Amino acid sequence: MIKSELVQKIADRNPHLYQRDIEKIVNAILDEITNALKRRDRVELRGFGAFSVKQRNARIGRNPRTGEHVEVDEKVVPFFKTGKELRELLNSGDKN
Repeated sequence: MIKSELVQKIADRNPHLYQRDIEKIVNAILDEITNALKRRDRVELRGFGAFSVKQRNARIGRNPRTGEHVEVDEKVVPFFKTGKELRELLNSGDKN
């Protein structure tokens, strides 16, 4: 699902709201999550999961095409851990 599909699904479930307002709300939520991660804060959505950042140390990697060793700089990467309710729902066997 892409962001425009998410906005459309929310609009379909809430016909009393304008689609442009829903798009602004979705963008605001994603912007706040992004800003929190930039500050290295953790974002927890109970039952859904938690977004956080992890530090990856510098290391020596390998170019898979040439086999040549390359230096990989340290970096910060986003990390998502599913919540218990979401994990149980995904593993319940219910396909809907």
